[in-house]
Amino acid sequence: MSYSFDFDLTKISRSFFREVASFTEKNSIHRKTGNISRKLVRKMRVDEITGIPMTDAISLMEDMVDIHSKNLVHEKDFQETDKRALFLPHCSRKHMDGQCQASFDPELSSYSCEGCSDDCPVNRATQVAEKEGYDVFVFPGGSCIPKVLRKRNYDGVVGVACSEEVKLGMEKLEEAGLDYQGIPLLKNGCANTQFNIDTLKKRL
Repeated sequence: MSYSFDFDLTKISRSFFREVASFTEKNSIHRKTGNISRKLVRKMRVDEITGIPMTDAISLMEDMVDIHSKNLVHEKDFQETDKRALFLPHCSRKHMDGQCQASFDPELSSYSCEGCSDDCPVNRATQVAEKEGYDVFVFPGGSCIPKVLRKRNYDGVVGVACSEEVKLGMEKLEEAGLDYQGIPLLKNGCANTQFNIDTLKKRL
């Protein structure tokens, strides 16, 4: 499942994401998620800067706040995990055609980055994660996650996707009894999606 609207948060200042963390940590988010999201949207003028209608901007913020909250809940246990995997979205590849040299494993329904473009977000993320001992999977969709979890014995997962997909992935990981950290995309769509590599480094 994906949003019925496109968004691009790359124009928002980095202080916005610090605000998300601050609001989440200081408030009782389970009861006040809607209020927090409205405050964030208005304070950072998300709807004005991105052109997203107010209702969609609030929905997006609710998901981001919820993800950050769940990250905080699982953070300590995640840091104690040993065997970890990184799940990346294939839509963040620099090239979505034959120029991308990633190989596809039908058994796991996952691409493996071959490092063909130095400035490809997937390549950069793969290099960072593999140095930290992660196995990296590049998925065409969230429905591929259970297949990998059945075949590989991980106890910790970091997942990158649009906020809605991250939340669905978190549900699957909780059902499997795994600790995780989620990283929402800053820009969604079917191609050229973007995420923050520095945020990824911190979560790894």
